[in-house]
Formats: sequence, C-alpha cells, structure tokens
Amino acid sequence: MSQLDQEDIEQFRETGWLVLHDVLDISPATLTTWVDEVAHWIDGGPGLHYQEQTREGPRLCRSEDFTPFHGGLFQLLREGVIPQITSELLGEPAVLYKEKINYKLPGGAGYSPHQDAPAYLFVERHISCMIPVDPSTRENGALEVVSGFHREILLQDDKGCIDPSVVDQLNWELVELNPGDVVWFHSRTPHRSGPNRSATPRRALYPTYNALSEGDLREQYYREKQEALGGNAHNPTRVNVSLIGDFEGIPL
Repeated sequence: MSQLDQEDIEQFRETGWLVLHDVLDISPATLTTWVDEVAHWIDGGPGLHYQEQTREGPRLCRSEDFTPFHGGLFQLLREGVIPQITSELLGEPAVLYKEKINYKLPGGAGYSPHQDAPAYLFVERHISCMIPVDPSTRENGALEVVSGFHREILLQDDKGCIDPSVVDQLNWELVELNPGDVVWFHSRTPHRSGPNRSATPRRALYPTYNALSEGDLREQYYREKQEALGGNAHNPTRVNVSLIGDFEGIPL
C-alpha cells in the first residue's frame, strides 16, 4: 500500500525535500529510549562513536553503524515505514546505505553548508532523512535546506562543502520539526545547520538509502570510510566524522 500521494512525490522531485508529519509507527518516548541506549555504547559497546569539545566539556556528537546491534532501530530503519516511503521517492526498492545519530547536545557544533553526495561512495542515487528525537528549532540548530538545487554538485571549497561564493546566493529555508515528523532530502539537496545555543539536546537520526539496483553496499561503505578517516585528517581543527569537512565541532 502506498504511503504517499502523487503530490508528495512531485514535491520531492521539484524541490529535493519533503516533510511528513506523524508518520512514525513508534512513539517519541520509544525512540528516545532507543537513542539513549545507543549513546551508552560509547563506554565499550558496539558501533562507531565520536566526541567533540563544547563549552560544557567533552560531549558525544555522533554514533554510526548501530542497526546490526539494536533490534528496534534495525526494524525502524530497515523494515518499517521509513524505507517504504524512501522506496516510493526513489521509484524502486531502497536499501539502507548508512545510519547515524547526530546528538547536537547543548553547545554542540553545527554543520557547514554542503551536499551529501560528495561523501557517499559507490552509488549515484541516494536519499537521506532526518528523524528528530527532540524538537528541532532555530535556537538548537535546526536543519536548513535549499529547494530546487538537487540536480547537480555545486562549486565546492577545499573541505568538500559548498563554496562561500555560492552559499550567499542560495535561499535557505529553516525546517523546524517535532518528534514524529520526518524530512526526506536528496543527497544533492544543499543543507546546513547551526550550533545548539539552547539548554536542551537536538538529537536526530539520519538514515541514508540507495537504490537497491546499485547494490547493498553498507558494509563496504563503513569499511572504506574507516580506512579513509584513519589515514586522512582533512582538517585537524575539526572533528572528522565525515568524508567531507562539514562538521564544525572542535576535537578533544
């Protein structure tokens, strides 16, 4: 059964992003519990975890590669309504390419204007979505996107982010969300987010999917990403969490 109407699909094709409200089949409280469980894995548990230095001291900023170890998040991101909707937006079955939790705790850094596609190895067609755990607001660093610029890679700077000469020419739209909402965006949709200037977290899941016709490449992605980050500190003044230098967090 289709989760979308034709208007939703056309909007995504035209703008490169789509917000749906109250689409999750789990409660916000359950999602919070699951994310808290993953966060506790930083003390010797599975998955990949990264920290940044904030005004509050060292803080967890990201977890990745956790679905093999958490049944609830496995079902949510690999078998539930999220991959079903993503498949409709891709026009063919979608498979999970990567997954992360960005915690953006109080004082946590933001992300420079960028497109995801330059950081995604092996595949051409991919869609990400943001699933907020906490309300996402201007004060705590909500996502900002640009409509209609998802058909090409824009001019990049030396970090692999959108060149500053282009950034100011784009029309940035703030996407404020509540738990239960989800925003999908194309891997070439320009986006950014500011630091968390509030006293509360702005946690969110970000699964990324590719068209299954291009292969199930998740394990290969994580293997090659770890090799690349281990051998290439592209910016020693920032925490290296990506294959581009979009994260503005300060290393410990």
